[in-house]
Amino acid sequence: MNERRDPIEDLAHLRHEFGEHGGVNMSIEASTTFTVIDPETMPELFEGRKGPDKGCYLYGRHFNPTVFNLGRQMAALAGTEAGYCTASGMGAISGAILGLCNAGDEVVASSAIYGGSYALLHDFLPAKAGIKTTFVDITDLDAVRNAITGQTKLVFTESISNPTLRLANIPRLADIAHEQNLPLVVDNTFSPLLLRPAALGADIVVHSITKFISGASDIIAGAICGSGSYIGGLMDLHMGPLMLLGPTMDPHVASTISLRIPHLPLRMAAHGERALELSRRLDALGLKVNYPGLPRHPDHELFNELRSSEYGYGGVFTLDVGDEQTANDLMSRLQNEQRFGYLAVSLGYFDTLMSCSGSSTSSELGDEAKAAAGISPGLMRISVGYTGTLEQRWGQLLAALGDTGIIGAKKVQAGTGTA
Repeated sequence: MNERRDPIEDLAHLRHEFGEHGGVNMSIEASTTFTVIDPETMPELFEGRKGPDKGCYLYGRHFNPTVFNLGRQMAALAGTEAGYCTASGMGAISGAILGLCNAGDEVVASSAIYGGSYALLHDFLPAKAGIKTTFVDITDLDAVRNAITGQTKLVFTESISNPTLRLANIPRLADIAHEQNLPLVVDNTFSPLLLRPAALGADIVVHSITKFISGASDIIAGAICGSGSYIGGLMDLHMGPLMLLGPTMDPHVASTISLRIPHLPLRMAAHGERALELSRRLDALGLKVNYPGLPRHPDHELFNELRSSEYGYGGVFTLDVGDEQTANDLMSRLQNEQRFGYLAVSLGYFDTLMSCSGSSTSSELGDEAKAAAGISPGLMRISVGYTGTLEQRWGQLLAALGDTGIIGAKKVQAGTGTA
């Protein structure tokens, strides 16, 4: 499986669609509304008989040429027929689910997912739309199969769980979903390029572009990738959740993201290389570090089967220091004394970002749900950047671990000697 076609190759032809005036980059179309040559075209646009695929545009909340082009790039990245870009990752997730479910329907979802996704499925959708979710350990394939009922409309998982870093067995999950004629929806935010869910059997792939794909923590954006008919349905004028709820991406944002995608392979490889080495050194010190690149990770071998090897194992690892107070002390020292990184949520930034998941990005989960997901109070999620040298960052991390008493002086000395 490591020899699958690189998605960047699939993007190459899109990079040769020149701008309106011959520029090497696509032009930014800033119009909110679009003219038609013939009056007869207008009703055809409203009826869905004409659209961007025929060079016809209606209104910016429906389709915009710049945003449409980015959607094609995201589809090429995901390996799907079509894609649509949204104003946020949550806009993509909610739109994808509402495009498949009606009142009274059910979802089977991983119990270890981003807190916003959990709140959407656990709290918002049942109250507002009558859509219920059964949460299961996504690595327990029998539990997934047994949770499916006659009302289930989809199986939802993250490719790499946030923040526990467990890998979804996408081929097996796809088999289970497809046995019941259900789509498998995969949030691939943690692993663009590294994993290609559509090639592994997923039907719909969503991204928070905000994270690794953007890479600069300056843009909020999302994407949904799937079949042409599914994406088209999301834009239906009567029942399309994206058309009617309006999570519209600005064309200037779309242009900016488009220019960053060609650099994504370099960035993902750099994130993965740094994360692997830091996690190896922390593991050698006997600390409770969790990273898919470590041989003792429960999904390490499955990762090797499913991943694209040139991009490593991802840019995020976790470190469990026992309790929230210790985690906060360590993160404070890392940011304010050592300048190792920033105490902030999100991930995929070129500098390191740190947060205590249980009290931040997973705070929407109750104590019982956190325990079921494997999120302990002292679990730190560390999105590893690639600024500075490896030895500089390792020295800063080692010093903070020593100052907090997480490791003793002998281990600090040994760690410095091996760094």
